[in-house]
Amino acid sequence: MAQQNESRYSIDADWNELYVGGEWREASNGETIAVEDPSTRETVAHVPAGTEEDVDAAYEAAVEAQTEWEQAPPAAHEEVIQDLLHALEQHSEEIIDLLAHEAGGTRGMGETSIHLAADQAAEAATLPRRMKGEHVSSNIPGKENVVQREPQGVVTVITPWNFPLNLTMRAVAPAIAAGNAVILKPATNTPIVGGLLFARLFEETDLPDGVINVVTGRGSEIGDRVASHPDSDVVAFTGSTEVGRRLAAAAGENLAVPAMELGGNNAHIVTDDADVDAAVDAAVFGSFVHQGQVCISINRHLVHEDVYDEYVEKLTERAANLPAGSAHEEVAVGPIIDESQRDEMLEYVERTVEAGATLETGAETVPVDGVDDSLVVAPTVLSDVENDMAAACNEHFGPIAPVIPVSDADEAVELANATEYGLSGSVHAGDVGAGKRIAQRLETGMVHVNDQPINDEAHVPFSGTGASGLGGYNSEDFLDEVTEKKWISLQHEPREFPF
Repeated sequence: MAQQNESRYSIDADWNELYVGGEWREASNGETIAVEDPSTRETVAHVPAGTEEDVDAAYEAAVEAQTEWEQAPPAAHEEVIQDLLHALEQHSEEIIDLLAHEAGGTRGMGETSIHLAADQAAEAATLPRRMKGEHVSSNIPGKENVVQREPQGVVTVITPWNFPLNLTMRAVAPAIAAGNAVILKPATNTPIVGGLLFARLFEETDLPDGVINVVTGRGSEIGDRVASHPDSDVVAFTGSTEVGRRLAAAAGENLAVPAMELGGNNAHIVTDDADVDAAVDAAVFGSFVHQGQVCISINRHLVHEDVYDEYVEKLTERAANLPAGSAHEEVAVGPIIDESQRDEMLEYVERTVEAGATLETGAETVPVDGVDDSLVVAPTVLSDVENDMAAACNEHFGPIAPVIPVSDADEAVELANATEYGLSGSVHAGDVGAGKRIAQRLETGMVHVNDQPINDEAHVPFSGTGASGLGGYNSEDFLDEVTEKKWISLQHEPREFPF
């Protein structure tokens, strides 16, 4: 039996069926989509190319299953999520391997993804017992006011390709824990780890058929139907601001709740009295982990002119010595997800150098044995950058570190806030108090002092401002998104009316 379970989670397993109503089925048109390993550029799997007909079938199954699931006791909801957590941990090594093949994730990225997903599941398991209502006093004699919390109904989850495991878990697990049914549409690049994997994990629990449904397919073909489906009560999306705006508009047509975590342009501020070595340590991780393909990674380094040269020199040395290559090797930096992403980020670098910045290191692809067109981009450091240059004003989403000199904390704050985004950020200052005072002036949903911006804890709110999103994830913030409150008043004594 153990061998059978292992084979079901291998990249070599059959992943060519959708999961609808508790059954595995082919796409209605019988077509599939190839999944490419970003390291080797080889096709490693095929998944169904779902259609609008498949989407409709998934929502029909979810609506039918949700009412019964909602009425199950909190202990049953909790047990399912605990069993999900157990299945995740049991198959962690296979999932790490899936992440390497599908998302180009290094070993470190895979281990981090497992840790974060487990944290999300553990937090979600506490939610069924926290769905508490309240009694509210009434201004009317003899009236009792009861406010109770109920699930929204059907939650649509559209997940990204960069961290598909944990960013899917943070939406799916709490939605189901709160009594909702889920339609899961994973990114086209990562349809297994961000989608079909979850169906198999939930099969190891007692979750009733139809509560989770997974439809893979091209966003251009079924994305709008998923987001705008009349049976969808919540649309939870993580991805680019451009796509998020469109999906939020589609959800709004049916008055579905949009929970959107979108793009970022996060600043790493280093003051004149900061510990430069510590700031660089944080910067190397915050810029280059998972090739910079993180919405909360460092997009700009705003460094005081008094320590600027030292910072650039040390950051460049560290970047130039980071091992980069295939995610199947022991490297710190693996491949970019696909060539369109790679080409876009390298274009940002080229335009930035043309505008007057200095290329300190990187801006080239790293050869990978047996691959004609490598997706591995060398860690890149740019100095003499200005805030409006291409690699700084755009979310480059790559292993690129544009370093901008600033004269004081006021200029750093001004430049950090000169963007439509407001997701995360970090500050390195001489003491925590000074860093906190700068952090309080930054127009972002999250800021980390004497650290870097990539932080995520399931019991702490995660949200952005401006073009970085709507609503919030983690803890009770996402519980508020996937539930609604109902006011029930009880008139215990006859009430007098004016006519």
